[in-house]
Amino acid sequence: MEIGVFIPIGNNGWLISENAPQYKPSFELNRHVTQRAEHFGLDFVLSMIKLRGFGGKTEFWDYNLESFTLMAGLAAVTQRIKLFATAPVLALPPAIAARMATTIDSISGGRFGINLITGWQRPEYAQMGLWPGDQFFETRYEYLTEYATILRELWATGRCDLKGKHFQMDDCRMLPKPTGDIKLICAGSSGQGIAFSAQHADYNFTLGAGVNTPCGFAPSAAKLQAEAAKTGRKVGTFVLIMVIAAETDEEAFARWEHYKAGADREALAWLGLQAAADTRADTHIKEVVNPVSAINFNMGTLVGSHASVARMLDEMATVPGTSGALLTFDDFVRGIEEFGTRIQPLMATRRHALAAA
Repeated sequence: MEIGVFIPIGNNGWLISENAPQYKPSFELNRHVTQRAEHFGLDFVLSMIKLRGFGGKTEFWDYNLESFTLMAGLAAVTQRIKLFATAPVLALPPAIAARMATTIDSISGGRFGINLITGWQRPEYAQMGLWPGDQFFETRYEYLTEYATILRELWATGRCDLKGKHFQMDDCRMLPKPTGDIKLICAGSSGQGIAFSAQHADYNFTLGAGVNTPCGFAPSAAKLQAEAAKTGRKVGTFVLIMVIAAETDEEAFARWEHYKAGADREALAWLGLQAAADTRADTHIKEVVNPVSAINFNMGTLVGSHASVARMLDEMATVPGTSGALLTFDDFVRGIEEFGTRIQPLMATRRHALAAA
């Protein structure tokens, strides 16, 4: 099973809590986490893009770096680990994204890929005059299909002349072509989203489910495999999981409860308003405001001792279609060290990585 890190490009990582570690994003922080991930033999890192935060007492995600330029910098200071940037497709024309990807492919020696997002938080784009209207909620995967087609054609042939509903290319040219195989990731969770990933993506990442239910994502993985069977393509699932580990289960759960007690209610209220804006979606976005663990978007969370977390991660690998896990930590600096030295050595699915490290 591949292991990646969802690096902290936004302030405070993925915990919307006054009791969680409070920090601002920086190149130095992300360089440290990425280089340590590479040192421990992890497979990839991925950075999101967020163009407007949630505010509140913690100013959650009000501070964010830009994804492509961050990954270009990380490409220059790493040797082996794969790097994925996130393209906000409403703000970044596909021909420019294709050329930027080719540039980072050159810097990294073929280790680069792109995570495509359609955008679900209207104010991110409306603040710049880029929101096309709420009908976009319904047509966004038509838009993304044309976008991905343009990327693939430019990378494969150096030319694209697509005449679509959303994009009109006029003998668009792009050379040089990338040397590596630039992989596409999407985070489709609705029926349309999963169908898109099955047709156009190499991986689909999904939220895990619940606390200490490592296989809770199995229904989503099964839906992806069923759709991929229709297209005849191989598409893997990456599971987004938060790890809160300590010496004992009791210590880890005490920390988790402490984070929940400090929930930033103002920021969570903003999140809830944005999640409710898409009234047509059968998507996980509405689920992230579940009060049980909304402080980390209700993503799957593994809480326990190093041995308990290692066991649960190995259990995840048994779900058909699972390609890997995309990890977040409550404290990224401590978390990556504990994963590399205390958790990964206990995982049967990561023995190959120990040798590589």
